Amino acid sequence: MRFTLQREVLLKPLQQVVNVVERRQTMPVLANLLVSVKDNVLSVTASDTEVELVARCNLDGAEDGETTIPARKWFDIVRALPDGSQVTVKLNGDRITVSAGRSRFVLSTLPAEDFPSSDELEVVERVSLTESVVKELIERTAFAMAQQDVRFYLNGLLFDLSESNLRCVATDGHRLALCEAAIPTGAQSRKQIILPRKGVLELQRLLEGSDVELELELGRSHVRARRSDVMFTSKLIDGRFPDYEAVIPIGADKLVKVDRELLRSALQRASILSNEKYKGVKLEVSPDQLRVTAHNPEQEEATEEIEAETPVDGVAIGFNVGYLMEAIAALRGEHIILQLRDANSSALVREVDSEACRHVVMPLRL
Repeated sequence: MRFTLQREVLLKPLQQVVNVVERRQTMPVLANLLVSVKDNVLSVTASDTEVELVARCNLDGAEDGETTIPARKWFDIVRALPDGSQVTVKLNGDRITVSAGRSRFVLSTLPAEDFPSSDELEVVERVSLTESVVKELIERTAFAMAQQDVRFYLNGLLFDLSESNLRCVATDGHRLALCEAAIPTGAQSRKQIILPRKGVLELQRLLEGSDVELELELGRSHVRARRSDVMFTSKLIDGRFPDYEAVIPIGADKLVKVDRELLRSALQRASILSNEKYKGVKLEVSPDQLRVTAHNPEQEEATEEIEAETPVDGVAIGFNVGYLMEAIAALRGEHIILQLRDANSSALVREVDSEACRHVVMPLRL
């Protein structure tokens, strides 16, 4: 195996896959990248047995072959080389030589046969949609995923596919984020899959937000996303996601329209004096005004008053300020709507002229 590439061209596939490689592995070969050259195409594969990424690029005059190369060392070497340098990678027995100009590095390899091969995906559904749509859906919901919750099905993102649209939903039991988009080719029947947290973060990092078509292949236990230069495969969480539609509050008829940036800034300042453990702030609504207050055990207090379009009077609700700020940050537009009911009910936070993106935040007793 032998090939030569410009540093920047080689760096791109390495950057796309290297984050999949875990610092601690169950198998030594998982610390390496599977590198294959065939018919002047370079394929670089990283896997942790849960998530697999394959990046490809074209070569000229390369010699075919395959091996596995230490992922972090190879990536760090290429990244540290001067811009514009020509990098030559050559396999000699069980050693790989990486050379550029007067720099030369010799790395040990492991046999390609030791690298775990991905299972053949039994595709039950295939849909095409643009990268920008998927990236937007993930960015506006993924923050609400649980982290290491015993309810393992919450440690991921639900993809709810119907005949006409795709919804992404995440919840950690304290807040819920939902975002949906119409897609030209929907599923033949409704499908729900839960992508694990690591898979979500890798897919989000990989997507460039362009109008390039992304092909999603759904299997019984895996999902695969294909683009011309990269292929992402992840195992799915085998569990049943809660009935999220039942969580969206009904009868939250007290509407408060407020400037999104004004509210975000007020919450940020008030949170400085909130209780470090509970991070609670209280929202008090009166006609055309929203008051944000925070207290802490040292008897310190923050009060912020901002203008709001609302006829509501005498409603006061406590929230975790972090949850509220993340929900607001995921919305677009100059103004947002808070839909409230009473001090013990969840609030719905959404955009003024669209219900495509909705966030539910549970109340906090202060």
